[in-house]
Amino acid sequence: MGKNQHVIPSGKKWGVKGEGNEKLTKEFDTQKEAIDFAKQIAQNQKSELVIHNKEGKIRDKDSFGNDPNPPKDRKH
Repeated sequence: MGKNQHVIPSGKKWGVKGEGNEKLTKEFDTQKEAIDFAKQIAQNQKSELVIHNKEGKIRDKDSFGNDPNPPKDRKH
């Protein structure tokens, strides 16, 4: 299982950052673009997508790994 991917605010933009990394993987103008990019990585690495709001608090998660309690509804 790879690193969880976080979509986080980055100034007036949105960034994707692998869990534990110091630097952003990539920066985007919109949160949707960042989510789409992070989702691809999370699916490839069989990890979790963690979406933060503008204040940096977690607003949503989606798991693409071997989750023993998978969500019944995939939002992303």
